[in-house]
Amino acid sequence: MKLLMLLFALLLGACASTSDNLPSHQAYSPPTARKLTAYARSLIGTPYKYGGYSPKAGFDCSGFVDYVFRHSARVSLPHNSRLISRHGFSVKSGQLREGDLVFYDTNHSAYSHVGIYLGNHRFIHAPSSGGRVRTEDMRKTYWKRHYNGARRIALRE
Repeated sequence: MKLLMLLFALLLGACASTSDNLPSHQAYSPPTARKLTAYARSLIGTPYKYGGYSPKAGFDCSGFVDYVFRHSARVSLPHNSRLISRHGFSVKSGQLREGDLVFYDTNHSAYSHVGIYLGNHRFIHAPSSGGRVRTEDMRKTYWKRHYNGARRIALRE
């Protein structure tokens, strides 16, 4: 009887799961991660625009991340870095994989900036007014000091 109840509970839990219930250690498949980051790299040089959400209008950081995820992985994210930080699963810095989201405190406020991890300690983001989408080295003092953490978003593969 206990075994039957356990099996029933497991089945109910599976029905209640969502696409965000991905183990935090599970990385995207290499082809999916490459597709996502290649698409992000194709937008290098796009001007920063506060509130921007397209290559034509320009991007702010969360608009850039949402645009890349929507167009390369069919996943919509909020247009707000703090709200994005509540999606997916936390990832330790030593477990970062291509396509993970990295968060920073750039306005004296936690999770006020977001970028996409590319691998090899690099990430891509829409930096700030006057800037353009570009890559950065996370090992630089500024980025190390302002790092808030990382999240892995469940993708439809």
